[in-house]
Amino acid sequence: MEEGVGLRGEIGPFWEQSTAPVIAPLLKLCVGGCLAMSLMLFFERLYMGVVILFLKLFARNPHNTCKWEPIQDDLELAHFVYPMVLVQIPMYNEREVYQLSIGAACGLSWPSDRIIIQVLDDSTDPSIKDLVELECKRWASKGINIKYEIRDSRNGYKAGALKEGMKHNYVKLCDYVAIFDADFQPEPDFLWRTIPFLTNNPEIALVQARWKFVNSDECLMTRMQEMSLDYHFTVEQEVGSATYGFFGFNGTAGVWRIAALKEAGGWKDRTTVEDMDLAVRASLKGWKFVYVGDLKVKNELPSTFKAYRYQQHRWSCGPANLFKKMVVEIMRNKKVSLWKKLYLIYSFFFVRKIVAHIVTFVFYCVVLPATVLVPEVSVPKWGAVYIPSMITLLNAVGTPRSFHLIIFWILFENVMSLHRTKATFIGLLEAGRVNEWVVTEKLGDALKTKLGSKTPWKPRFRFGERLHLLELCVGAYLFFCGCYDLNFGKNRYFIYLFLQSFAFFIAGVGYIGTLVPNS
Repeated sequence: MEEGVGLRGEIGPFWEQSTAPVIAPLLKLCVGGCLAMSLMLFFERLYMGVVILFLKLFARNPHNTCKWEPIQDDLELAHFVYPMVLVQIPMYNEREVYQLSIGAACGLSWPSDRIIIQVLDDSTDPSIKDLVELECKRWASKGINIKYEIRDSRNGYKAGALKEGMKHNYVKLCDYVAIFDADFQPEPDFLWRTIPFLTNNPEIALVQARWKFVNSDECLMTRMQEMSLDYHFTVEQEVGSATYGFFGFNGTAGVWRIAALKEAGGWKDRTTVEDMDLAVRASLKGWKFVYVGDLKVKNELPSTFKAYRYQQHRWSCGPANLFKKMVVEIMRNKKVSLWKKLYLIYSFFFVRKIVAHIVTFVFYCVVLPATVLVPEVSVPKWGAVYIPSMITLLNAVGTPRSFHLIIFWILFENVMSLHRTKATFIGLLEAGRVNEWVVTEKLGDALKTKLGSKTPWKPRFRFGERLHLLELCVGAYLFFCGCYDLNFGKNRYFIYLFLQSFAFFIAGVGYIGTLVPNS
């Protein structure tokens, strides 16, 4: 301890000379900015919490705020009383899950002559292409109207595939299009519960269902994802639907009115969030959306850390890039109200898609630890403890069953905020990886099959894949700040700093998520 004090005394004069005129004022400015962003995020979460409380107390839901009547049979019109529905399933090398999604789509309860299943296969692996085509032929032999479509290139990725799919002549017969990603398995009554919203309410363009995670208990990482996504569906989507008739389309488990899709300009591949892009453009045309929270569609969460990082890069970079591209268009729009434009720009984009990511990493993983090293700068207790605690509690309401994991969730979200913040700046600055699209890996039942086999397996260990230098560097920085606070500081942040540094170290060595056995 005496050696540490002596060392501090030696570097003290130099440290004081550099911090007083330069570092301290700059750090104070950063603290002020972070506190302002924290308040923005807190009031946004509080607003949504109040709206949700109102909706629950007064039992407000789509079934009593929108007209909904089941489609009735007509003896004269026969099946023609049912609208023609197109079901699109975009996929790319989905060896593990293609049978699940195609089987679920073909099992949808709807008159067979009023539905078309369209499998859009962008697979580059010839063996997988053959398997998918064979599966489509198998269902076609059972009388299902299923189309297997491929294209020459993957231009535009998912948006390009969906856009090409809409060009076929048989699509002109369809009124609505349901979209399911390759790992989604809708229940047979999905169309019966969604289509009436569109047939009875001509102003509605989109009906969105909720996601139900079949592998949320696979590992701790999937439990953490469930907590974040449950808040998104339970609160964010519900509030947007109930207040402004707008929310971001989730890209799957939804039904679009084809006329609205075309009026909005169709699918565009200018960002990695083609679904959100379409939703914003349709909303600016005056169309409304409905979120049906009690209708759930089974799907799979990414269970490997590599897959989850790629997904979060796309989900964070895309919205920031779309915001940059559309903010002026939103402000100049004449069809929607001023309040809706403010909601889109401030709440939907700026606070939720930009501020939320930046403040989580910059404040809690950079600025707050830095104040330990600069005693001239302090963070008020309300900003360091009370506001973050309230935001965390408001986020935790979506998944009551995982409330006991809230500490792990905080640490995990702070780790992931590193990648989300980096991706957000890439999107805003349109830097190198702005249009990077890596399809999220799905394991399906493959992992269970391998684990259940008698053949011994060893987890894959590739040095480059498992070692993440960014996480290790941030972990080292936090650990150093924790040690400094423990020896010289007065803030008592060291407990948090040590816990958070260990979380970064664990992620840095790749010991997170599911370890996939060798083939």
